[in-house]
Amino acid sequence: MSSDTVSFGYSEVAPEEKTRMVGDVFAKVAKRYDIMNDAMSGGLHRLWKDQFVARVKPRQGEHILDMAGGTGDIAFRMARKGAEITVADINPNMLAVGMERANKKAIEGLLWAEENAEALSFADKAFDAYTIAFGIRNVTDIPKALSEAHRVLKRGGRFYCLEFSTTTWPGFKEVYDTYSHKLVPRLGKLIADDEDSYRYLVESIRRFPDMPTFKAMIGEAGFVNAKVEPILGGLVAIHSGWKI
Repeated sequence: MSSDTVSFGYSEVAPEEKTRMVGDVFAKVAKRYDIMNDAMSGGLHRLWKDQFVARVKPRQGEHILDMAGGTGDIAFRMARKGAEITVADINPNMLAVGMERANKKAIEGLLWAEENAEALSFADKAFDAYTIAFGIRNVTDIPKALSEAHRVLKRGGRFYCLEFSTTTWPGFKEVYDTYSHKLVPRLGKLIADDEDSYRYLVESIRRFPDMPTFKAMIGEAGFVNAKVEPILGGLVAIHSGWKI
């Protein structure tokens, strides 16, 4: 792989091209994103998100940045705990869906911001916690995004990431590989009329660093006490770290 390229699924593209192409993917899938999450995970993504927010432990009056917050699933859960949430996403289509959902659910007080995870507009030490769920693998420069997460957190702030990873359960990995490569794109075609976008999303999971590698990247960004909590043997994982 050339140092001048980054992965877009199984392809190698220029960094600026990946940013544009990922933007195109999420612009296409925004309207059907939540329906597809239910279809692809059998509804399990809801339990994973509940578990994730339970680990974050949002508290009354805390300022939390939910990066790649898109349609609001994580933000809504944290807002119910009394935290003050800024929902940030690079994709305005995803934010629009999230704001529409918030209105329908009568969830008020959320701040919505179009932001690039690699170059946040927020001041240093602005947040008590930073969350990102199923978004970090779509970032063009992951170390830069982790560095930005560290910068905008207060001392004692916490970083939490929920992301697909690589399951270590014998046998299950092969079953999941077959399901994701063969069936998920077909579901994308059937439900969202977009097979290619969902093929990219599956491939992006395969290209994402495994649990020990991503844990090390969190430490390299300046976080301490980096941890990883596997779910379903690492099919999904909660990574965390603290800023001191």
